[in-house]
Amino acid sequence: MQTSNFATFRGSCNPNLVSIALWPPRGWRGRRYKALAPRRKMMTMDEASYREAYQKILDGLDPQEVFKDLGEDAILLCWEAPGKFCHRRLVAKWLEEHLGVDVPELREPSLLDNF
Repeated sequence: MQTSNFATFRGSCNPNLVSIALWPPRGWRGRRYKALAPRRKMMTMDEASYREAYQKILDGLDPQEVFKDLGEDAILLCWEAPGKFCHRRLVAKWLEEHLGVDVPELREPSLLDNF
């Protein structure tokens, strides 16, 4: 499993892409995993409040079930550029801590995008 952003995979039809954003890009036809999407009211929160609210979302989920649902080849996407604060990295850290898996940030699609 990896994380990235929509811009990295613009126009891709890679079946491993999964939106965990509240709103995916217009015309998105890929998979969505709404349980990991932030809530609308979180969009105006400062980072500390957002982290706290998002942790409550994660606390209500079973990390093993989420990993199984997504699949080990999933690439979790949302909007923020790599290196910026983002909930996809909170998900990655949560999965890493609970399951002992590595969930790196994928910055370049390279050959993964050639489907």
